[in-house]
Amino acid sequence: MDTAVPAARGRVSTTVIDDSGRLIRKALPNHRGASMPRNAAVTEDDKSTRPGDLNWLMRLLVIIEKVGNKLPHPFWLFLSLAVVVMVLSAIFSAVGLQAVNPATDETVTVTNLFSTESLREIVAGATNNFVTFPPLGLVLIVLIGVAVAEQAGLIPAMLRGTIAGASPKWITFIVALAGTAASIASDASYMIMIPLGGLAFKAVGRNPLLGCIVAYAATSGGYSAAPMVNSMDTILGGLSTSAAQIIDPDYVVSPVANFYFNFVSMFVVAGAVTLVTELLLTKRADQMELDEPDENDPDNFDVKMALDSNEKRGMVIAVLSIVACAALLFFLAWPDDSFLRDEAGGFGPDSGLMSGIAAIIGFGFFIVGIVYGYATGSIKKTSDIPEMMGKGLLPFVPVIVLFFAASQFLALFKMSSLGEILAIRGAEFFGSLDTGSFVILIGGWLLVALGALFLTSGSGLWTLMAPVLVPMFMLLSIAPETTQALYRIGDSTTNIVSPMSPYFVVVLGFIQRYKKDAGIGTLLSFTIPLSFTMFIFWGLLFFIWWSTGIPWGPGSATMYHMG
Repeated sequence: MDTAVPAARGRVSTTVIDDSGRLIRKALPNHRGASMPRNAAVTEDDKSTRPGDLNWLMRLLVIIEKVGNKLPHPFWLFLSLAVVVMVLSAIFSAVGLQAVNPATDETVTVTNLFSTESLREIVAGATNNFVTFPPLGLVLIVLIGVAVAEQAGLIPAMLRGTIAGASPKWITFIVALAGTAASIASDASYMIMIPLGGLAFKAVGRNPLLGCIVAYAATSGGYSAAPMVNSMDTILGGLSTSAAQIIDPDYVVSPVANFYFNFVSMFVVAGAVTLVTELLLTKRADQMELDEPDENDPDNFDVKMALDSNEKRGMVIAVLSIVACAALLFFLAWPDDSFLRDEAGGFGPDSGLMSGIAAIIGFGFFIVGIVYGYATGSIKKTSDIPEMMGKGLLPFVPVIVLFFAASQFLALFKMSSLGEILAIRGAEFFGSLDTGSFVILIGGWLLVALGALFLTSGSGLWTLMAPVLVPMFMLLSIAPETTQALYRIGDSTTNIVSPMSPYFVVVLGFIQRYKKDAGIGTLLSFTIPLSFTMFIFWGLLFFIWWSTGIPWGPGSATMYHMG
């Protein structure tokens, strides 16, 4: 999950867990004007969860909440870490800390960032650090296109069309699959999918509360599993590139570096959610007595499920435009001397196709979104398009602000050489243990999963971990693309049980429409089995994939060879 906060229109609620485990509601901005029930507070010992069943977990959640609340906002966290790096650089430079880089056989020493030369470089390079921060340009160019498609109504219509009319037999899998695919809508996917999941289950005679939870688990837990490249791919790829260049200055991790793995993961995650839901959670949900919603309550959400004739017509035209765009791309890439190929005539990392993939994807969303908008009437004049682009980018302003602080921290970390030395020493330590890559990857997998409980921002957590994990694993012959794929699993699957996630409370508000006394005990009794199952199934896919040596995406390797 990323750090973006939906644009403020209506109001949703967030919570604070006190020492007794009591969940206290507070108001927060909401996307699209939807709003949550107004219950003032919900206790952990609700009727659907036996007292004492989750006491140990409730205490753990209280600890996580307290520790997380003591952390500063990620913006201040990264600026504070930048100061810490400067202080440590002065200390370790004075004691003569150094290491030999096995990739170059050069001795790496710590640079004192408080020296006159370093301070001059820090001041002069602050602007350049930000504007050249790899994820910044990549994510903006993709989001400009996605914003048009989302604001024109194409992406919500795609998700609704996927679910509408689904048979009762397949409803769980279809909702879960749509949830994993919903990441193309970024954080807005939660406000689209959670109510849609409830309505879809209700339409086929299933428990709507369970539908909300299935949609939430698939959307959040499978956030990195997607049918196409999205903003998260560009952010992670940019951060991985910065980290990899600590060891190899020419290494680039493309936004499509994990595309094959992500696409297959979408079905594995949906399958895992379906399995645990049908074998375990359905029985529990069927035992619950639901409340009849008050149709006069202004806090009730109303989401249209089926597509109307105008939207269906727009979808047909949009699909035809997608085919046309794909055909045009194929035609342009076909000649041996195409500008989309590299100098050798292939489609390697240096080719126009791969190096410009973010712009191509963003432009594709842009064109298809415009076509759908004009077809349905959501776009009436050309001036609507830049307005949609601006409105669609608003939720990502916090991410851009975070990028400024993160870019300064990473620049100082790299300048000091502390990251390189830490990676070298860490690689030497694991190498001396002779544990093999499998055990090392297991350790990284668990470390990320633990970190995601406290820092639920996908980009924020990877900003902290990538500068150490990526170069360290490279020195152990593990490719950055492999480390990034592993990170996706640990980061996504534990978000759904963390009270630090803002959407943990969003889904609680939605399920309280169907069961007013539902509390975090109710929610956790569903999300813990889902989180564990996704974690195991997705992890098994990763290690099977890694052991076969299949590329994670176009031009991606599983192993890194130095020299």
